[in-house]
Amino acid sequence: MKYLLAYTLPLASLLGIYVGKSCCYLGVVYAFILIPFLEIILPKDATNLNKERISRVEHNWIFDALLYLNIPIVYGSIWYTMQLITYTSKEIHEWIGIILSLGIILGANGINVAHELGHRKKKWERILGKLLLIPTFYMHFYVEHNLGHHVHVATPEDPSTAKYNQNVYAFWYQTIIGTYKKAWQIQLKLNKINHNSFFTLQNDMFWFTIIQISYLLLVYFIFNTNGLLLTTSSGIVGFLLLETINYIEHYGLKRTQLPSGRYERVTEKHSWNSNHIMGRILLYELTRHSDHHYKASKKYQILEYHDVSPQMPFGYPTSMVIALFPPLWFNVMNKRVPETMK
Repeated sequence: MKYLLAYTLPLASLLGIYVGKSCCYLGVVYAFILIPFLEIILPKDATNLNKERISRVEHNWIFDALLYLNIPIVYGSIWYTMQLITYTSKEIHEWIGIILSLGIILGANGINVAHELGHRKKKWERILGKLLLIPTFYMHFYVEHNLGHHVHVATPEDPSTAKYNQNVYAFWYQTIIGTYKKAWQIQLKLNKINHNSFFTLQNDMFWFTIIQISYLLLVYFIFNTNGLLLTTSSGIVGFLLLETINYIEHYGLKRTQLPSGRYERVTEKHSWNSNHIMGRILLYELTRHSDHHYKASKKYQILEYHDVSPQMPFGYPTSMVIALFPPLWFNVMNKRVPETMK
């Protein structure tokens, strides 16, 4: 039940928003000051489950239920926060704290969980994943991540792979525009292959656009301009958190191009791994990203550590903070990128 700790992120954020004043930043302090501190002092855990344990937990409904509960948490947080800013007056510094705290919920408990559910085999679970992408206006992530990123990761063709010596701010520009553009390219290609028209029910990108515009219109209709401003701003924070994670997950790693022009298959060495326990728990094992790309169908609770995977010196939350200071990031990470990939 250690994964119950993943709920402490929205709990801390909502508690701070409820108390108000400077406490509105409690979610930020918890996620990017307290958690990094704990990651530094707590031991790393590189152990893997044995085969018997894997067989017991892989299909245990509790691990799935823990993911599903994030849907009411995310939408409940949005509703509560919208009510708060609609019916009470807030100072500018409180607005900023509320936007950042809600954005953390949308990123960690929204997009991150949507990523896990988006890889599931059951259609209704993938639908739940799509629901969690709406508040961050990132429904296209479902198309591009599954059909683009996992195919082209660690190659120049992947907008979600950060290049060696590329700073996070340049990467944001590359990936935000690149993944949206690539999602449309993938969708139009699928339409052509399946002989579907643009307005078909199978055109996910078209319906994602309609859904997200409708979401914003609904927010404006119920909560007016303040609600729309909060929704838009916190959604941006949410997807910037996602893209910062994308930045650290594959920074500087490259697959070898073969004489045929194709790239070597994706292995455990093409993603950065972290065994820092707090990041593992709070992000539902996303930090064991090497194994995820090696076998994308594996559920989060059975992801494994591999000795050949490149290891981060810090956990993902700590690394995200470091990435915001490019000279510090380059100093920490450049020497860890394999020489054969530079």
